[in-house]
Amino acid sequence: MKFKVRPISIKTGDLIALVHINDAISLDIYPQDRILIRKGSKKITAIVDVARDKELVKPGEVGLFKEVSDLLGVKKGSAVNIKVGEKPVSVGFIKQKLEGKELSEIKMRNIINDIGANKLSKAEITYFVASCYLNGLSLKETVALTKSMYESGNTLKPKSKRVFDKHCIGGLPGNRTTPLVVPICAAAGLTIPKTSSRSITSPAGTADTMEVLANVTIPIKKMKKIVDKVNACIVWGGALNLAPADDEIIEVEHPLSLDAEGQLLASIMAKKLSVSSTDILIDIPVANDAKVDKKTGLRLKKKFLDLAKKFKVNMRVIITDGRQPIGNGIGPALEARDILWIYEKDLRAPEDLKQKALQVAGELLEMAGTAPKGNGHILAGQILNSGKAYKKFLQIIKEQGAKITKSSEIPIAKFKFNYKSDNAGKVFDIDNNLVSAIAKGAGAPIDKSAGMYLRKHIGDNVEQGDILFTIYSNSKRKLKYARNLLQKNPVFIRTKKQKPRKPKKLKREETFTRYIADWKAGVTD
Repeated sequence: MKFKVRPISIKTGDLIALVHINDAISLDIYPQDRILIRKGSKKITAIVDVARDKELVKPGEVGLFKEVSDLLGVKKGSAVNIKVGEKPVSVGFIKQKLEGKELSEIKMRNIINDIGANKLSKAEITYFVASCYLNGLSLKETVALTKSMYESGNTLKPKSKRVFDKHCIGGLPGNRTTPLVVPICAAAGLTIPKTSSRSITSPAGTADTMEVLANVTIPIKKMKKIVDKVNACIVWGGALNLAPADDEIIEVEHPLSLDAEGQLLASIMAKKLSVSSTDILIDIPVANDAKVDKKTGLRLKKKFLDLAKKFKVNMRVIITDGRQPIGNGIGPALEARDILWIYEKDLRAPEDLKQKALQVAGELLEMAGTAPKGNGHILAGQILNSGKAYKKFLQIIKEQGAKITKSSEIPIAKFKFNYKSDNAGKVFDIDNNLVSAIAKGAGAPIDKSAGMYLRKHIGDNVEQGDILFTIYSNSKRKLKYARNLLQKNPVFIRTKKQKPRKPKKLKREETFTRYIADWKAGVTD
């Protein structure tokens, strides 16, 4: 049945088509039913909504929300063919998982293929995510999910037989080691094509930070040329169609912060396999207010190693300190400045970020056999201090279309607020969640020049009136909002006379955070 297209310039987050009630009766379809829309060689399955008046669509018209019209490439007045669609078989498999049954590889592949082909609604994908969260995934299911994910998208095949990669599971502000680790390893001769994510819930993702300095939206063919030429790249994975079903799954996880361990494992491994990684380093920062605590981190480590064996991948997993942000800058531009300060050997360069990068790079150099066991960080330091890593970094961003090569060129937001200590003492607690909330409140990562700059870290001595951190924003309103967040949260300082105390229990809506210190054990000076 032919319909004329009426584009609706609204994004719904799903594939929705609007038909008039007269046409719905003729086709015998109801809201939430599926229809197959075809335009030439392009076709898409959309979820039906029904209009009872002629304001949005008239009989004979189909209203296509932006996601649908963009995928089909249609304009107002274009003709499309519509027929009633059938519910995918994979919906039944999702129901089986909700009931606690183990899914076979064929069933898992069916679900992932339907997600990638846009045959499942956001609600159905959400049920799949929830079923995995509630009932967990066996190793067999995790392997099947991983395989289905990476086989459904593009694959990068560098000329090198050994391909190295690293991944941090996140949850820690700053910690922008990738732009340091990748050039160090590439300068040592390792092939390391790094695909990174944009911010989802944090003040900056690696791709956001790198985008301050260079283009990160690179087609996969160009990515291969760059990697084959300079041994490395640091690009946004979202532009490459690597494991596309994974992107859909991640999108529906966010509202409730669902993060099933099996899906986390499969998501990371699928992305690594899609760039042909043979040697992978996983960084798991642990703390009470990090993404995972130590007990969970150790469990994840074992699961990562078990999964790696199934795919015959050489993997090393490190458990690192996640009690506080790594580096001083929080937000794309401020983090990029930290990175260039390290390369430029500026006195303002954050030593903790440098040391963390040397630790991670050292592990990879040891895995490659380039450095003896236990001496990887030494070689990494030599490569960084010699300027070879900086030279390699400049080569990488040049190939990706360099925007900025000097720290002095990085624009920082024009309004700022210095948060000062009311008393002398020592920093005993930095609240990761509060730091992220303040930086985002100031405008990061949408405003790349906004964020927070830390001037003290755990263990640092503080005098009365010392600046603990600075908030940067291009909006006075957002700066005020970020400042207001401070009034609802605990301070960072205690004097030597003060003892750690049990934090008062706050209502969920009153706080962004938990204390990371174990108040029972106390904090020593």
